[in-house]
Amino acid sequence: MIPMQRREDYKGLVFLGVLLGMLWKAGSTQMRYSVPEELEKGSRVGNISKDLGLEPRELAERGVRIVSRGRAQLFALNPRSGSLVTTGRIDREELCMGSIKCQLNLEILMEDIGKIYGVEIEVRDINDNAPYFRESELEIKMSENAAAGMRFPLPHAWDPDIGKNSLQSYQLSPNAHFSLEVQNGADGNKYPELVLESSLDREEKAAHLLVLTASDAGDPVRTGTARIRVMVVDANDNAPAFARSEYRVSVRENVAVGTQLLLVNATDPDEGANAEVIYSFRYVDDKAAKVFKLDSNLGTISTIGELNHEESGFYEMEVQATDNAGYSARAKVLVTVLDVNDNAPEVAITSLTNSVPENSPRGTLIALLNVNDQDSGENGQVICSIQENLPFKLEKSYGNYYRLVTDAVLDREEVPSYNITVTATDRGSPPLTTETHLALDIADTNDNSPIFLQASYWAYIPENNPRGASIASVTAHDPDSDKNAQVTYSLAEDTHQGVPLSSYVSINSDTGVLYALHSFDYEQFPDLQLQVMARDSGDPPLSSNVSLSLFVLDQNDNVPEILYPTLPTDGSTGVELAPRSAEPGYLVTKVVAVDRDSGQNAWLSYRLLKASEPGLFSVGLHTGEISTARALMDRDALKQNLVVSVQDHGQPPLSATVTLTVAIADSIPDVLADLDNLESPSTSETSGLTLYLVVAVAAVSTVFLVFVLVLLALRLRRWHSLRLLRAGGPGLADVAASHFVGVDGVQAFLQTYSHEVSLTAGSRKSHLIFPQPNYADTLISQESCEKPEPLLPSGDSIFSRDNHALNQNSNIQEAETGGSSLVGGSGSKFQASLGHGVKLHLNKQKTKLINKIDFSLLYKMLFTELWIRDLSCIFQQHILVMFFYFR
Repeated sequence: MIPMQRREDYKGLVFLGVLLGMLWKAGSTQMRYSVPEELEKGSRVGNISKDLGLEPRELAERGVRIVSRGRAQLFALNPRSGSLVTTGRIDREELCMGSIKCQLNLEILMEDIGKIYGVEIEVRDINDNAPYFRESELEIKMSENAAAGMRFPLPHAWDPDIGKNSLQSYQLSPNAHFSLEVQNGADGNKYPELVLESSLDREEKAAHLLVLTASDAGDPVRTGTARIRVMVVDANDNAPAFARSEYRVSVRENVAVGTQLLLVNATDPDEGANAEVIYSFRYVDDKAAKVFKLDSNLGTISTIGELNHEESGFYEMEVQATDNAGYSARAKVLVTVLDVNDNAPEVAITSLTNSVPENSPRGTLIALLNVNDQDSGENGQVICSIQENLPFKLEKSYGNYYRLVTDAVLDREEVPSYNITVTATDRGSPPLTTETHLALDIADTNDNSPIFLQASYWAYIPENNPRGASIASVTAHDPDSDKNAQVTYSLAEDTHQGVPLSSYVSINSDTGVLYALHSFDYEQFPDLQLQVMARDSGDPPLSSNVSLSLFVLDQNDNVPEILYPTLPTDGSTGVELAPRSAEPGYLVTKVVAVDRDSGQNAWLSYRLLKASEPGLFSVGLHTGEISTARALMDRDALKQNLVVSVQDHGQPPLSATVTLTVAIADSIPDVLADLDNLESPSTSETSGLTLYLVVAVAAVSTVFLVFVLVLLALRLRRWHSLRLLRAGGPGLADVAASHFVGVDGVQAFLQTYSHEVSLTAGSRKSHLIFPQPNYADTLISQESCEKPEPLLPSGDSIFSRDNHALNQNSNIQEAETGGSSLVGGSGSKFQASLGHGVKLHLNKQKTKLINKIDFSLLYKMLFTELWIRDLSCIFQQHILVMFFYFR
């Protein structure tokens, strides 16, 4: 009947176990296995891959591994079968001494998801230990007058196994005086006692040898024995007795070595030597024997070694008090070691990533940490933290595990690496702290475009530059690293005046230096607009543009261009007309010039290089206007040649010259009539006249020398010289005296002018340099003597015999007799042919011409100048002085 009931109980337990297993699999990550102890190495414990829902080959791929800490690893994963197997001998008694249930815990990490699974392995006991006595031989002294029924405690046996495999019974060898009784202690242990069944007689037998056998109920049954020698002594009928059957004491683990913990006291009612008690440890384990000491005479228990709560927090010992007769008593001593906060937290890095990309999402796993403190209670409670203001956070995971994950978007350009300090602090007093440092590098991604150092660039290059000349340099910086920061430069595709920009300028793709492919011309284009592109080498590449303005600097490479007067296309020479009645400052004509350069290179100034009559005309420095410098006189030649120079202000300056012919006349009709009557001499007449002139020049030179001596003598008599001057020069009566010097009746024009003018294409807005006249007391300019120029082109006589008619322009209207003036449209010009293409240009704004022109004087001056220009300068001067004087 009883076996049937047990079967029903077993069925219920099995059903309950199955139900609990199903619930555990549905809602827990804990796995439980049960194995017997003493398995061979490599024995299978459980199928991990099946319980994790994985194939065996997936264990390595997903990084499944055991991460338990502490004691030596007793289990391992078989990657081929996916099973949990033993790595060595498992001894339950060594692992779980004194525990009813022996349970081992380990953790399994799945690295790819950072998840921890707990594994509990129960080690089942087998009967691998026989009961044993610590004292294999025991001697008991027993008084011969000991009464029947007296009990003597015997040493109890130890069996580290549990349940039926542990100690179950004692048995005493057969004898006539003693029996065995077993007492069940409060702690569950069985304590044998030797009971005296009949009185002893020392004379009959002084010693009794007994064998005490301890047995368990395992399969097979194991036993242990102890030999007991009972010595019969004389009467001592009182045994010592302890004041308490159990002594308890609590002590802090940091007490000094040699500290007295407690005092045990046993008394014996006997007297004399029979009352003397000796204390000893009846039972003490090996650990306690190294830590505690019992004084045999005083009964004091003190420390002989350092206590460590983490190694053992509780000690149980048995103390025995024995008198001289051999009677003894026993008492238990229980020592509790109190924990103090003497262990700092321990932080173990289970999994660590040294580098993460800067574009990692929030929650990316950086490290998996296991935190443990060997202390207990509040001393073993740990709080983990990291520095503030970091883009990371700690998350509590399974058990004592923490996950370090990202908590913000990372930016390598701002912070390329982090030194993370994990601080673990327990709750003890005082608290202990452990710091663990983690180094994390932020891997770069191509998230930044190249940045130019300037928003835009300007470059300047002088025109006419050599090909290949360096123009400018642009630089772009990319805050990324490695190939993401490698920048290449290029020019954006564009055209200028229909020509690709790449044909003008090239750029070095590595350095950003721009080079000119052509020689630039400022007059062709003064500037060039470019777009420079900087591209990095990332994937995908990023780029940015910047504008570059290239300005061509002007060089003085263009000669001033004279727009007016222009050279006639019919082979004639242009002639400007000036009335003899013109006042000083009268505008005769204007030289107009431009320069294709710019700035100072285009500033123009006008200068009068040479004139037939120095001092008669002046040129505006900036305007180029040719005006009369003094009033015209009858002695002035009918035809005046002017050479005007136009010069810019470049370095070096460039210039151009123009030759103008100015005709002086009293009236237009008289000029035309006189010009028509003049005939060119024949070749024979010209040759004869040349011979006469040569003879005349020689004669006149002699006369001139004499004349100069006379003038020097007459200068001593100034009042007489002035009277002679009025008598001998009636032709100069109308000329202002301030412009002439009289020497013995000879009057000559002595004043010349020199001007400096600066003019640009817009001359009226140019800088003005005031002219500074230069007066020289000379009869005729030396330059005119050294470089004489004809009034008409060589080879043409002044008037042609065959050309008597005057061709007038259709725009000219006839002037009335006696005081006629030319009238035309606004700004119209009068043009007439003189001889072989000599033209007269008259402007409406000019003053009225003098009614009468002395053509004979004009003829004499032109003729004389024509034939004497090949003579030496000194003879010309002599002849001209005589000509003006005798006229």
